[in-house]
Amino acid sequence: MQTVHVRGLRKTFITRRKAPGLRGSLRALLRPERQTVEAVQDISFDVGEGEVLGFIGPNGAGKSTTIKILTGILHPTEGQAEVLGFVPWRQRRQLAYHIGTVFGQRPQLWYHLPAMDTFYLFGKVYELDDRTIRQRIAFLAEAFEIQDLLETPVRKLSLGQRMRCEVAASLLHRPRLILLDEPSIGLDVVAKQCIRDTVRHLNELEGVSVLLTSHDAGDIEALCRRVIILNHGRIVYQDEVSALKRRYLTSKLVEVKYAEEVATDFRVEGAETLKVGRYGVKLRFDARETPAGAVMARLAEAGDLVDVTISDPSLEEVIRAIYGKKP
Repeated sequence: MQTVHVRGLRKTFITRRKAPGLRGSLRALLRPERQTVEAVQDISFDVGEGEVLGFIGPNGAGKSTTIKILTGILHPTEGQAEVLGFVPWRQRRQLAYHIGTVFGQRPQLWYHLPAMDTFYLFGKVYELDDRTIRQRIAFLAEAFEIQDLLETPVRKLSLGQRMRCEVAASLLHRPRLILLDEPSIGLDVVAKQCIRDTVRHLNELEGVSVLLTSHDAGDIEALCRRVIILNHGRIVYQDEVSALKRRYLTSKLVEVKYAEEVATDFRVEGAETLKVGRYGVKLRFDARETPAGAVMARLAEAGDLVDVTISDPSLEEVIRAIYGKKP
């Protein structure tokens, strides 16, 4: 069963063309010229039930526009979309009872009030009775480890604490789909990991489908099995995260430590030497041309191995390689 079903979606905006210089600015003010901007161009994709799907791309790629269409905020120019069986821009009110949204730069919690007050307000908005609200808050507080934060004014919370409360608030009415738009933006490493752990926990515990946009490759690697990459309003890649790495960057890094000192001109056939230390070396090789087993065998022949680390390229490197391709 599909949670989100999108086919041939397009969104066009008519904007005022900017003219260079003072004279051009005056002319544009008196006789503005219009231009057509295609924010989303013929995209099609699905989100499966209980799936966590990464939806990424550079600024201006069309991510936020697509999310606004899926939540019913915007009407598409062309195409079809169904979210949980609803057409978002026609059945926005009904859909709102079944989805949750978190925008990293647009807080939904009342700034000067404790998060608990916003939780109760949301419960009433979603027409939950008091007993259900209390039970749900208790469950989310334990799942997100925010029991000690609920009575603190939101303005006194750290950014990481506030984002945990934001995600919890979006889940108060037991949505079947949650749309997370940059939930870890501005967070430190510990806070980011906490957000990832809580999202994964709720996905496993309640089967909530998640559509995640993020500029942090770590979010995608930690949470998503499948990813969609947008660029200039078009889908440039749609597959599993593991396949993304295999297809675009096949180089691997190897860091080796030996029991004895290594030669300054250390070399291994089939690998590029990046760094040579007193007892260790750092190499890079292309797995398509040289099997990892062959590299390891040659490294073992060079001396007594103490430690070996083989790492894949980061997803950020992979995405950077795709962005470098023309749309």
